[in-house]
Amino acid sequence: MDKSWGNAAEAISGIGDSAVVMIGGFGGSGAPIELIHALIDRRPRNLTVINNNAGNGRIGIAAMIDAGMVAKMICSFPKSSDPRAFTEKYLAGEIELELVPQGTLAERIRAGGAGIPAFYTPTAYGTELAEGKPVATFDGRHYVQERWLKADFAIVKAQIGDTHGNLTYNKAARNFNPLMCMAAQTTIAQVSRLVEPGGIDPEHVVTPGIFVNRVVEISDPQQEEVMIRAGLRYEGGIYA
Repeated sequence: MDKSWGNAAEAISGIGDSAVVMIGGFGGSGAPIELIHALIDRRPRNLTVINNNAGNGRIGIAAMIDAGMVAKMICSFPKSSDPRAFTEKYLAGEIELELVPQGTLAERIRAGGAGIPAFYTPTAYGTELAEGKPVATFDGRHYVQERWLKADFAIVKAQIGDTHGNLTYNKAARNFNPLMCMAAQTTIAQVSRLVEPGGIDPEHVVTPGIFVNRVVEISDPQQEEVMIRAGLRYEGGIYA
């Protein structure tokens, strides 16, 4: 089955209002900037976004927040080198935050992909993050119950993909992306190079195509940190 799409705008079609969207990346590493900006052009509203952070500068996820598209962030690090977009909306009461320790966030996403509805972890026991959650004791230690995370869509960035959806990643850009591919109903991947089936050594495939629904080639992807240093801001189709 050919899962390749012509461009980013076509690939993200179908992401509508009130969707839960996982967005890959650890800071700028592995962040699908072109897919995010195509989504901004589409302007769905009331989104729940799951990511490691709440955006940086005025591009990527931060630009989504600026545009008023995000009703809730589920993340580990709402602060960044330039957290203005999230901070302004949060202090104004215009966006909700669910703070999740990073390891717990990764495991909640993995659990969603593996079909595990809940698990126990000692992380956050005795803190505000554990309030209202079930607690159990195992071998004399207290553990907090955490629920899985699943999404309607995942948008991710990979290095090489084939038209069947098999993906490889560039070193640290792997981060949350493979987990998110498994935890979403529809996964959309941008790849720097798109090849035909057989163009990736099966031993090198990280994300099997069964977890990917759409692939689009972005041969020269933007890098978040470079754009932030340049002072760029994304506003509906243009860089200001």
